[in-house]
Amino acid sequence: MSGRAILRLGTLKDVARFQEHVQALGLNIPCDSEIARGTESPLRKALTRGEIKIGNRIAVHPMEGWDGTADGNPSEHTIRRWKRFGQSGGKLIWGGEAVAVSHEGRANPNQLVAAEHTVRGLAKLREVLMEEHRRPTGSDDGLLIGLQLTHSGRFCRPNAHGKPEPRILYHHPILDRRLGMTRDYPVLTDGEIEAIIEDFHRAAKMARELGFDFVDIKHCHGYLGHEFLSAHTRGGKYGGSFENRTRFLREVVQGVRSMAPGLHIGVRFSAFDSVPFCPDPALSTNGNLGPGIPESRENLIPYRWGFGVKENEPTKIDLTETIQFLSLLEALEIRLVNITAGSPYYNPHIQRPALYPPSDGYQPPEDPLRGVGQQINVTRELKQRFPNLIFVGTAYSYLQDFLPHVAQAAVREGWTDLVGLGRMALTYPEILWDVTEGNEVQHKRICRTFSDCTTAPRKGLPSGCYPLDSYYKTSDLAGQLKSAKATR
Repeated sequence: MSGRAILRLGTLKDVARFQEHVQALGLNIPCDSEIARGTESPLRKALTRGEIKIGNRIAVHPMEGWDGTADGNPSEHTIRRWKRFGQSGGKLIWGGEAVAVSHEGRANPNQLVAAEHTVRGLAKLREVLMEEHRRPTGSDDGLLIGLQLTHSGRFCRPNAHGKPEPRILYHHPILDRRLGMTRDYPVLTDGEIEAIIEDFHRAAKMARELGFDFVDIKHCHGYLGHEFLSAHTRGGKYGGSFENRTRFLREVVQGVRSMAPGLHIGVRFSAFDSVPFCPDPALSTNGNLGPGIPESRENLIPYRWGFGVKENEPTKIDLTETIQFLSLLEALEIRLVNITAGSPYYNPHIQRPALYPPSDGYQPPEDPLRGVGQQINVTRELKQRFPNLIFVGTAYSYLQDFLPHVAQAAVREGWTDLVGLGRMALTYPEILWDVTEGNEVQHKRICRTFSDCTTAPRKGLPSGCYPLDSYYKTSDLAGQLKSAKATR
């Protein structure tokens, strides 16, 4: 970060100052000076690709809520979040939630699960979302709702004790050490993988019967689908070659098409990655973690445990296989693509740019705007190469007050088809609807990337905006979070 302090975006009082700041950093981030309203807004334009019709360019990303019940059903907290997703006015609800295809595949003991005993709960989530969506928009025409299906793989924590129960495809020299895994820790067998694939088929069939328009076969953030893409060192039919590392996806898709005909399929995937980062020990003092630095790569070059990275410089992007993966999606007639990057477990500044890290995270190693610009520009490059795919862009929440200006420009200039809201949807889900209606932006509700929505789950609490959303701010949960942070 070269010792230079990071400018807080909240101190910039107008869009001209933001544009100057972006230029001073040498970044390429599109930004419109004026916001268009109503039907004149690029964000309100409908999009059609074949049978897929989406009523506007506002999307809501899938997130883990950590607020389901022990058996995988939604709680009142979950229902409230889904209502707010509907209130966003967005016509593409990408999964709403990461839903595990089995109990053992859960990332946390309160993650939703696709199972017979959760059918009614999942149906209710869809129903309340649609009901709330009709309030601001007047209609559910052009509303496309998906369910993100996931298995957490290396990052499984399914049971109440909260201890890691990893299900790995290969041994990773850095991540194994972090999880305290021995060299003889068992790797998933081909037979176990085939059983997981059947879980995806069953969950997709359930999603179709519940009326969801599509399922997302999750391939991002270090979870199982993403780990397949980096399984260069795995032997057998699910590792090694690109064909083998994408066999999981192909077999899931084949079964979904057979068991749930007519159900659309999307893929959210980490288009690029990096070697894991850690706090700089030389700058970590008095319990405060230092800025992130790459883990030592001594004896790990060529780096054979990543996807979308250069083998000889694993902090640098290589989109060769990313482009190959998108070509595969196109060949599989999968049109819905959601671009993200990295993992919250080992390089969150790439995956989720923020000024304030979660309680167990490192300080930003660079101005977070660089991470935003990186994701926006990679999405632009991929969109140019694959104009017939429907792209959802990520990493917009850090833009804060200037999110609408950048979102409008990115869509208007064809850098992405839709703009996805993640953290911002927890505190101010209707921000893009507000601005395109001509309403005044509610600045006090804008996400400032305090990262309590991540710290809370790390402490076993529901994910929400504790600083800004009164529902969490005034709850007993806020007191528990404060105590947990104080005893780090």
